[in-house]
Amino acid sequence: MHQPKWSVQDAKSHFSSLVDAARQGEPQTVTKHGKPAVVVVDAQEFERLRQIEKASAPSFTELLLAMPKDDGEFDRLVGDLRDPGF
Repeated sequence: MHQPKWSVQDAKSHFSSLVDAARQGEPQTVTKHGKPAVVVVDAQEFERLRQIEKASAPSFTELLLAMPKDDGEFDRLVGDLRDPGF
């Protein structure tokens, strides 16, 4: 799917059109100096993506609780220690 690209200047001049296109379900890329800077998406799509992110990302607490609790031994890696450069 090809995302339309707008320069910052065009996005400013035609902001209403940019918003209308994004609300139709087609993300709009805004470029600055020829490189992608931001993407404008419909608010419902943004919220849907946030919910997916929340659902799939475990919290720090969940990660800690998932650690093995069997007091097992871990193999030590053999190698030289790095010089921290102090």
